[in-house]
Amino acid sequence: QVQLVESGGGLVQPGGSLKLSCVTSGGFSRNTMAWYRQGTGNRRTVIATVSHTGYADYDEDVRGRFTISRDDAKNTVSLAMNDLKPEDTAVYFCTVRPPLRALWGQGAQVTVTS
Repeated sequence: QVQLVESGGGLVQPGGSLKLSCVTSGGFSRNTMAWYRQGTGNRRTVIATVSHTGYADYDEDVRGRFTISRDDAKNTVSLAMNDLKPEDTAVYFCTVRPPLRALWGQGAQVTVTS
């Protein structure tokens, strides 16, 4: 089954770091991959994308702090998060961009609090 499974979330203090991983079933080598998050506003907002060529783009709220990467040989997508802030608290999802309804997983909870 085609799927994406996020992991690596957790509870961290402000200023801390986390790395999220997304293990996919493969078949996304030609897709732009993305990380979305759903925070207190309950809106899933794209925060980072990486094209199949490796071009990365970021939402202004995370640019400079987060780094998206992909390893197509391992069928994984990662999101390295640094200098985390309380407003980064959210459930993080990896998927294709633009997203497909059937590919939304459970997400990874990231909680940033002192």
